[in-house]
Amino acid sequence: MSGGVPVLRARGLTLRYPGADAAVFQDVNLDLARGEVLAVLGASGAGKSSLLRVLAGLQAPSAGALDMEGQPLAGVHPRVAVAFQDPCLLPWLTLERNVAFGLDFKHQPALDARERARRVDLAIEEVGLSHARQLRPAQLSGGMAQRTALARCLARQPAVLLLDEPFGALDEVTRAEMQTLLRKVVADVGAAALLITHDIDEALLLADRIVLLGGAPGGVLGEWAVDLPQPRADLLPEMGALRLEILSRLRGALRAGRAASEPAVSV
Repeated sequence: MSGGVPVLRARGLTLRYPGADAAVFQDVNLDLARGEVLAVLGASGAGKSSLLRVLAGLQAPSAGALDMEGQPLAGVHPRVAVAFQDPCLLPWLTLERNVAFGLDFKHQPALDARERARRVDLAIEEVGLSHARQLRPAQLSGGMAQRTALARCLARQPAVLLLDEPFGALDEVTRAEMQTLLRKVVADVGAAALLITHDIDEALLLADRIVLLGGAPGGVLGEWAVDLPQPRADLLPEMGALRLEILSRLRGALRAGRAASEPAVSV
């Protein structure tokens, strides 16, 4: 991880919908450094995906502030790219044209044909799909489709990658391949990556830091540095104690959440 000003910084982020009794999340502080993977864990309903939408500029927070490379951030930024569990590929376009489609998104800078082609070529090569560039989405496996979605992000030359459980629908072998690819991409392009996941093991395998989101009202319940070398597939014993600590904190949050939601009983 590089030092200096974080590429993305959040201070006091709160999201509360009008009329709701509780905030979706509250007073969240995050720093995301270039070249690191930050995993955000939490149970279903903890506000993980809502937080990602706020960080991406797709949802305005109720309170708090965001900045990008030291400058205030309000709304969508051309160097913040988002990938979801669904690759969201357009079925009538080839893989190559799906990757290029990301360059047409609103707020993207205008590119001449040569630069556009260069970015698309590099992105497809980075995810290992040069052989499949003329295939259409129906001809792609689940892993290839997710690689295409990642390439669409990379063609934009992002400073920040926001990933919302992008490997959750993949089989175990393909998921492991995509996890390895994500670490490679972050190292190669020097982006900062924030990974939303409900899987503690995935967070331990991939992340430089782990943040646990949840509680009532939702907020950051804990943060851990994962100071182990990559790759970590053979380091499961070393990760055991940290896994148990995170799991214990998560279970405590779930118990507290259930207790807070139960009506009081008079005797």
